[in-house]
This record gives sequence, structure tokens and C-alpha cells, in this order.
Amino acid sequence: MTRRLAEVAQKVGVSEATVSRVLNGKPGVSEATRTAVLTALDVLGYERPTQLRGERSRLVGLVLPELQNPIFPAFAEVVGGALAQQGFTPVLCTQTAGGVSEADYVELLLQQQVSGVVFFGGMYAQAESPHGHYERLAERGLPTVLMNAAIEDLDFPQVSCDDAVAVEQAVGHLVSLGHRRIGLVLGPPDHVPSQRKLAAAKEAAARAGVELPDEAVEHALFSLEGGQAATTRLLKRGVTGVICASDPLALGAVRAARRRGLDVPRDVSVVGYDDSSFMTCTDPPLTTIRQPIEAMGRAAVDLLVGEIAGARVTHDELLFEPELVVRGSTGPAAPA
Repeated sequence: MTRRLAEVAQKVGVSEATVSRVLNGKPGVSEATRTAVLTALDVLGYERPTQLRGERSRLVGLVLPELQNPIFPAFAEVVGGALAQQGFTPVLCTQTAGGVSEADYVELLLQQQVSGVVFFGGMYAQAESPHGHYERLAERGLPTVLMNAAIEDLDFPQVSCDDAVAVEQAVGHLVSLGHRRIGLVLGPPDHVPSQRKLAAAKEAAARAGVELPDEAVEHALFSLEGGQAATTRLLKRGVTGVICASDPLALGAVRAARRRGLDVPRDVSVVGYDDSSFMTCTDPPLTTIRQPIEAMGRAAVDLLVGEIAGARVTHDELLFEPELVVRGSTGPAAPA
């Protein structure tokens, strides 16, 4: 107990006597100090006293599928910063292959009495994945926000980049450069954002008088290696332009072209998605679709904090407009 008092007191910058008063429910402590002490207790991993366990902490879980794709740390930085401004402490939860799952993190966060959860690209986007842990959150009434498109019937606030507009921009760009044999590298077939991108690409191609047959569409895991393997198959079928559902997939596409002795963009044009960190530093700099992460992240926090405060917030999906950023990985189609 003495060690716990000392650690919490040091973390908050108050006396051990003040910490003791909070833990024992004694008067004479300001609400701000009381909240800070309880938050420090949660952050340091100590259990709250029994009489205080029913209260939610000032912690908010940020559940990410990975950290290798720079877009997820970028989103977490924006959301975490906005939460800190509102007096909440973000807790980063990153899934690992063969390690802690998304469902496991939900249980841990519920045990910690968190005030809310923000998910970034989780299982909610895949129709064939298990979704029981989302039902647990709904049953507990825990404020929860989903970043980017989800399956139907999950009644949570959603903040998404408009996948349809993104792909329309990419198709229009390649068509304007003279490309007629365009391929797509998307996520798994049950991935909702990828399904939206595919539907939009077919419509945009049809409007432009360009065919987009089934053999011009490949599905892959969201990784550089997945992008390379999928693009290798597309290049064998003669595509001259490749639209990818993430920047790592696009970098894999560039590698696939080079492994076949092709030049990007002279022989093959590549478009990514996200405009994550360092895409200006790749060779060539990547043409990509930029997600407005600052605006999306702040909207997610506004929705979450509103729900935590008991306000009624919209559960309709908020769609944010993406932006085509043209760099060096796209160019005119090579003469047939």
C-alpha cells in the first residue's frame, strides 16, 4: 500500500496523504485532483478500491490492427492528442499476430473501466470476422467510435473517408493519362472499404468507357508483400495502371514492376491510398489518395466525448472527402 501511495503521489504531483484521502473517499480534495489520482491509479495498473470500481476511469482505449502501416500511428497521434486536450488519457492497444487479439483488448479495457474506445480499421470492417466483442461493448453501453467503414448492424458512431470518391479520383486520373488497362489491388473480399472501392471503380470505369473485368481485380493482405504478389499477377495480364487500397500495397506494386524490369511510371503507373508518412520520399514519390486524418480524428473524438458526457450524437456514418495527391508514380500510358 505504501509503495502504491508513493507511486501515485509522484505521478500526480501531490502528497501521499492526498492520495490516501481520495482512495478512502474522504472530503477535502478537489474534483480535478481526485480525477487525476484515479486516472494515475488506472495508468499504473493498480486496482481501484472496491467502492470506486463502479466509476469509469478517464482512460480511452485506442485499438489498432498494426503499427507497420504509418496511417494507423498517424490517426492514433491525432486522436490521442485531441483526447488529452479533453482531459482523457489514451491507452494504445495494438494487435499482434498470434498475440493479444482485438476481443482480448476489449475485455482488458472493460476491466479497466475505460470511458470509451476508438477502433481503427478493426474486425468490424470484415464481414466474415467474429464480432461478438462489439456486441459486448453495445450491451455495456460503452461509448465507442469506429474509424472507417464497418459491416451493417453495428450501431456505433462511424467516421470514414469516402471510399467511392477516392477511387473515382484515382480512376479519373489514370484515364486522363491515357490508361485503358487498369487493375485494382484491394483488401480481402469481405473487407467493406474494399467492396466499396470495387463498386465505385466499376462505375467510374464504365462512365469513362474503360473495361474493368474480374481478372483486373486482385485481393491481398494489407502489406507490401501482398501488394507485390497481387500486382505481379496483374502485370502478367497486361495492365498499365494499378490502383491500390493502401500505400504499403502500392509500394509492393512498385517493387513488382521493377522485379519484372518495368519502369514506374514510364511502363506502369501506381496509385496508393492514405498518403501516409514518407510517401514523398519513396522512389518515385507516390501518387496517392490522401485521407484527411486531422479532421477525421477530431470528429471521432468529438463524437466519443459527446457520448461519454451523455449527449445524443449521430450514429450515421460521417464521410470525409479524400484528396488526390499527384506525384511521380503516375504518368502517361505507354504507346500500345
